[in-house]
Amino acid sequence: MKASKGAVPEKSQAGLRPTLAAQNYFLACSCVPEGDMEVTLPDSGFGTLSATVTKTTRLNDDTLGLWLRPSRQYEYRPGQFIRLHKDEGNSRCYSLASVPELDGELFLNIRRTPGGLVSNWVHESLGAGDQVEISEAMGQCFYLPGSPEKNMLLVGTGSGLSPLYGIARDALLMGHLGEIHLYHGSRHRGGLYLEAELAQLMSRHKNFSYVPCTSGDEPAAGCLPGRALDLALARHQDLGGWRVYLCGNPDMVNSAKRKTFFAGASLKDIHADPFGF
Repeated sequence: MKASKGAVPEKSQAGLRPTLAAQNYFLACSCVPEGDMEVTLPDSGFGTLSATVTKTTRLNDDTLGLWLRPSRQYEYRPGQFIRLHKDEGNSRCYSLASVPELDGELFLNIRRTPGGLVSNWVHESLGAGDQVEISEAMGQCFYLPGSPEKNMLLVGTGSGLSPLYGIARDALLMGHLGEIHLYHGSRHRGGLYLEAELAQLMSRHKNFSYVPCTSGDEPAAGCLPGRALDLALARHQDLGGWRVYLCGNPDMVNSAKRKTFFAGASLKDIHADPFGF
């Protein structure tokens, strides 16, 4: 269950992933309340609210940056995702690239999917001033404070960069001390984006590195040739004690979960968000 008000007894969170405990989830069978608590079922509380489109930005030929201002106070963690509703029958989930303390508004990176009802609507119809319906934030792929000395590996493909961009900036904002390596992969140079922002982040933080990767036949200037996951694992062969974040193509994410585990990362330190359709 989830506590919406009141203190959660620590014993009732034993065995839960830290990201669940941080969102006030607990095991009802072992919970002895120490005071008044208000609780909900795990899948409740995800109603909709309205948000205003403040601007759209073209990130690359296939990806649009969508900035939203919720109609009320909105709590989320960078890297979580929200459901964006086109109408009553059509909605899709998109990850948050924004950081509350840095951005002030919600920032989504929406890649156009061939035949996609929602993504094509966003690309072709939405503009500043439009009203949309969104859900509350969901998901367990986000940064948690604690153990700031641990190194971090972030691997994403396509718009899988969206949550990783938020997670990396959130970790640096919280004073993370360990190395943070972000690998973003695309078949061609045109599929990469936020390169200038990530290069600027790298110039401001010595412990952060950004590696753009292209797996197509033609080499791209300033990029490593090959798949992002393969290049990351070749450079970081021992992931014991590391935090790992994997986002994007589901085949890549599922393969990466196995490979990073066999490279030494603990299951509790592997956070994954495979993008479905």
